[in-house]
Amino acid sequence: MKLTIISGRSGSGKSTVLHVLEDRGYYCIDNLPASLLPALADRISEDDSNLPNIAVSIDARNISADLQQAPTIISELQSRALPTEILFLDANSQTLLKRFSESRRKHPLTTETIDLREAIDIESELLESISMMANLVIDTSNMSLHQLRDLVKTRLVKRSETSMALLFQSFGFKNGVPVDADLVYDVRCLPNPYWDTALRSLTGLHSEVAQFLDSQDEVQDMYNDIKDYLEKWLPRYESNNRSYITVAIGCTGGQHRSVYIGEKLGKFFTPKINNVQIRHRDLG
Repeated sequence: MKLTIISGRSGSGKSTVLHVLEDRGYYCIDNLPASLLPALADRISEDDSNLPNIAVSIDARNISADLQQAPTIISELQSRALPTEILFLDANSQTLLKRFSESRRKHPLTTETIDLREAIDIESELLESISMMANLVIDTSNMSLHQLRDLVKTRLVKRSETSMALLFQSFGFKNGVPVDADLVYDVRCLPNPYWDTALRSLTGLHSEVAQFLDSQDEVQDMYNDIKDYLEKWLPRYESNNRSYITVAIGCTGGQHRSVYIGEKLGKFFTPKINNVQIRHRDLG
């Protein structure tokens, strides 16, 4: 049994995550006052029954004084025997503005004198200390609800409590570097299949592109260097109580080289690590 604390800015997908966890047997509490976390932990510890995993949401709707004390309270919880982890969801401000405009919902911090854009910025400051404590940060800016649900199922629900979850994510630099990446590798220096008109419309998932990149010595050198680094240092990350690692591989458009390298690394590490996922952010 474990306690999962879910936080993040409004509109980033916290409700979706709670629904996924509830469907998977978690006992979920939305907008629990942070000051009640110790009492909840005591109740869990005292109960002899076979309680399910518990997930609580703590965000800007909390009482102001409770929110200020949240980091201290959470630190105290993490020192107990009860396994506790923090998931923080976020999205860029422009995406959050768009989501609120489309849903026509009121932001919890807007008032007669605070507009939506200001409320989003204020909320970021209020939650910064919690975000810095998070075991896992998920940027949902470019995710659909379906993609977020799938990511939570694979990264959070299926992760063994004794092993690390490893995500390989390809991306295109032209669309920005993933803000939730732990390690970022730039493979734009490698030969680009885009300049071959027969390969331009394909992706790194196609065998023709893979064959082209397989034949390039510098591509294999880059792959081997990244693989060797991860083989050497991932055990050290895990021994330092890192539950989640996101390795981002970037090329110009996120279509060919980064996809190929991400796939190859994912396939190599899948037999070695219990929970490995591969995600291609900019492929459709």
